[in-house]
Amino acid sequence: MSARVAETKDTAGRPSTLRRMIIMIVGVVVLIGIIAGIKVLMIMHMMAGMKPPPPAVVSTAKASYQEWQPQLRAVGTLRAARGADLALDVAGLVTGVNVKSGDDVKAGQVLLQLRDSDDVAQLRQLEAAAALSQVTYERAQREIAVKVIAQADFDQAAADLKAKQAAVVQQQVNVAKKQLRAPFAGHLGIVTINPGTYLNSGTVVVTLQQLDPVYVDFFVPQKRLAEVRVGQKARLTLDAFRDRTFPATVNAVSPKVDADTRNVQVEAEVPNPDHALSPGMFVNVDLDVGTQQRYLTLPQTAVVYNPYGETVFLVEKKSDFDRQQAAAAAQNVGPGTVRQSKVKASGPQLPPDAQVVRQAFVTTGATRGDQVAISGGIGEGTEVVTSGQIKLKSGSPISIDNSVQPSDSPNPAPQEH
Repeated sequence: MSARVAETKDTAGRPSTLRRMIIMIVGVVVLIGIIAGIKVLMIMHMMAGMKPPPPAVVSTAKASYQEWQPQLRAVGTLRAARGADLALDVAGLVTGVNVKSGDDVKAGQVLLQLRDSDDVAQLRQLEAAAALSQVTYERAQREIAVKVIAQADFDQAAADLKAKQAAVVQQQVNVAKKQLRAPFAGHLGIVTINPGTYLNSGTVVVTLQQLDPVYVDFFVPQKRLAEVRVGQKARLTLDAFRDRTFPATVNAVSPKVDADTRNVQVEAEVPNPDHALSPGMFVNVDLDVGTQQRYLTLPQTAVVYNPYGETVFLVEKKSDFDRQQAAAAAQNVGPGTVRQSKVKASGPQLPPDAQVVRQAFVTTGATRGDQVAISGGIGEGTEVVTSGQIKLKSGSPISIDNSVQPSDSPNPAPQEH
């Protein structure tokens, strides 16, 4: 009896093990919730006190219309209007060199002399014989007129005169071969021959080039052949003269297409009064084709090329950007904008006149140097970001610094540092 009463008291006085565990778990959950709430409040307080990130520094440019001259570009090689490697066709000992390296010479000027004393002496002999034969022939003429000599004697005297005169001419040619003369006016190359040198026949003595004008030979694809015609204007540029262009005029188009490359050779004439251009130089040829066209242009660095299309970052005020975003949200489509997920901003908000960017699709066209034509998406005067886009997204604040601008040249040249 007394044992049963004690057991009942123990059961009624102490809670069961299951109830104690439930109470403990609830207490732990409440404690964790209190700690988490404190941490959330602390983080929110910290975020409220944080300053917004500094705006990205970018450069900008405004879209503007420009006149573009369609061009056909090629690489050509300069060639002298007339050029030759001068040599003698007889061997001999050099007795005189009458020019220096780099001289300008006239047509027919004697450049080099071989020893010709033997040939000149023989020429004098032949000239004396021809003179005697001339006298004999004139005497025979007078005698045949009065029938003193036979016709055969007169014919013999005439034939002898012609033979002696021909021998004189032949020897004059032999004497002339001992002289090297300029076949045309031009500019000499390097002269390395000195008096006393023995030259074999065919040995090149010096190079002679006529440098004004010069010709440029270049090739164009057969599909562009209809755009090329005689009289078209072209411009040459080359690395040796980075700040200078040389005008040229097309004066011949080959009537044959190369069977291996399907290209057509074109020749253009280039005035070269100061002899700045030398034969053999490589040059860039810009040939004007068609008529000028008007394009809305931007620097190529302003366009961001993506798999889903080309975009640019437009510069806007924060108030205009918010208004546009609100209109886009109402239609569930942002006209001309890249869709961005909306994130509710926490912390300080940008003032309405702050500068931000909006990413917009554009339609690109032809390119010219560092420039690209824009055929749709923006209008004239639209300000776009030209550098620093990698850090941007729609709504990002920016700071504009145009002290350094990316290249925007229609005819860029490589820079060496």
